[in-house]
Amino acid sequence: MGVAVTHVVLSPCIGVKDGACVQVCPVDCFFDAGEMLVIHPDECIDCGVCIDACPVDAILPEDDVRGTAEEPFIDRNRAWFEAHSSAEIEAARRSA
Repeated sequence: MGVAVTHVVLSPCIGVKDGACVQVCPVDCFFDAGEMLVIHPDECIDCGVCIDACPVDAILPEDDVRGTAEEPFIDRNRAWFEAHSSAEIEAARRSA
Protein backbone atom coordinates (compact mmCIF):
# COMPACT_ATOMS: atom_id res chain seq x y z
CA MET A 1 0.00 0.00 0.00
CA GLY A 2 1.40 3.45 -0.95
CA VAL A 3 1.63 6.64 1.02
CA ALA A 4 -1.66 8.51 1.27
CA VAL A 5 -2.03 11.55 -0.94
CA THR A 6 -2.16 14.80 0.93
CA HIS A 7 -2.26 18.46 0.08
CA VAL A 8 0.89 20.56 0.13
CA VAL A 9 1.48 24.20 0.98
CA LEU A 10 3.68 25.83 -1.66
CA SER A 11 6.03 28.83 -1.96
CA PRO A 12 3.34 31.52 -2.41
CA CYS A 13 2.50 31.02 1.30
CA ILE A 14 5.96 32.13 2.41
CA GLY A 15 5.56 35.35 4.34
CA VAL A 16 1.78 35.40 3.83
CA LYS A 17 0.11 32.81 6.09
CA ASP A 18 -3.32 34.31 5.35
CA GLY A 19 -5.19 31.70 7.36
CA ALA A 20 -8.29 31.39 5.18
CA CYS A 21 -7.31 27.78 4.55
CA VAL A 22 -7.14 27.14 8.28
CA GLN A 23 -10.65 28.46 8.80
CA VAL A 24 -12.21 26.03 6.29
CA CYS A 25 -10.19 22.91 7.16
CA PRO A 26 -12.53 20.33 8.72
CA VAL A 27 -9.70 18.44 10.47
CA ASP A 28 -7.42 21.29 11.66
CA CYS A 29 -4.35 19.90 9.90
CA PHE A 30 -2.56 23.22 9.35
CA PHE A 31 0.49 24.15 11.39
CA ASP A 32 2.56 27.32 11.65
CA ALA A 33 6.07 26.46 10.45
CA GLY A 34 7.47 29.96 10.87
CA GLU A 35 7.61 31.59 7.47
CA MET A 36 4.68 29.58 6.12
CA LEU A 37 1.96 27.12 7.03
CA VAL A 38 2.33 23.37 6.50
CA ILE A 39 -0.22 20.57 6.28
CA HIS A 40 0.19 17.46 8.41
CA PRO A 41 0.42 14.65 5.84
CA ASP A 42 -1.14 12.09 8.19
CA GLU A 43 -4.08 14.29 9.19
CA CYS A 44 -5.09 15.74 5.80
CA ILE A 45 -8.20 13.99 4.49
CA ASP A 46 -7.67 15.21 0.91
CA CYS A 47 -11.00 17.10 0.83
CA GLY A 48 -9.60 20.07 -1.10
CA VAL A 49 -11.64 22.84 0.53
CA CYS A 50 -8.41 24.67 1.44
CA ILE A 51 -7.43 25.03 -2.23
CA ASP A 52 -10.26 27.41 -3.10
CA ALA A 53 -9.93 29.25 0.22
CA CYS A 54 -6.26 30.14 -0.29
CA PRO A 55 -6.02 33.70 -1.67
CA VAL A 56 -2.49 33.16 -3.04
CA ASP A 57 -3.02 29.75 -4.71
CA ALA A 58 -0.46 28.11 -2.43
CA ILE A 59 -2.12 24.71 -1.92
CA LEU A 60 -2.34 21.77 -4.29
CA PRO A 61 -2.74 18.01 -4.03
CA GLU A 62 0.67 16.36 -3.70
CA ASP A 63 0.23 14.49 -6.99
CA ASP A 64 -0.28 17.79 -8.86
CA VAL A 65 2.98 19.17 -7.43
CA ARG A 66 5.20 16.28 -8.54
CA GLY A 67 7.34 17.16 -11.53
CA THR A 68 6.97 20.92 -11.02
CA ALA A 69 9.32 23.55 -9.63
CA GLU A 70 7.31 23.35 -6.38
CA GLU A 71 8.07 19.63 -5.85
CA PRO A 72 10.63 20.30 -3.06
CA PHE A 73 7.75 21.59 -0.94
CA ILE A 74 6.39 18.03 -0.67
CA ASP A 75 9.49 17.04 1.30
CA ARG A 76 9.64 20.40 3.04
CA ASN A 77 6.12 19.94 4.43
CA ARG A 78 6.82 16.35 5.58
CA ALA A 79 10.28 17.18 6.95
CA TRP A 80 8.88 19.87 9.24
CA PHE A 81 6.87 17.22 11.11
CA GLU A 82 9.82 14.84 11.26
CA ALA A 83 12.06 17.55 12.74
CA HIS A 84 9.77 18.51 15.62
CA SER A 85 8.56 16.80 18.77
CA SER A 86 4.89 16.04 19.33
CA ALA A 87 4.71 18.92 21.82
CA GLU A 88 6.26 21.37 19.34
CA ILE A 89 3.91 20.22 16.61
CA GLU A 90 0.85 20.61 18.80
CA ALA A 91 2.01 24.08 19.88
CA ALA A 92 2.20 25.08 16.21
CA ARG A 93 -1.31 23.84 15.36
CA ARG A 94 -3.40 26.55 13.72
CA SER A 95 -7.12 26.15 14.28
CA ALA A 96 -9.99 28.41 13.32
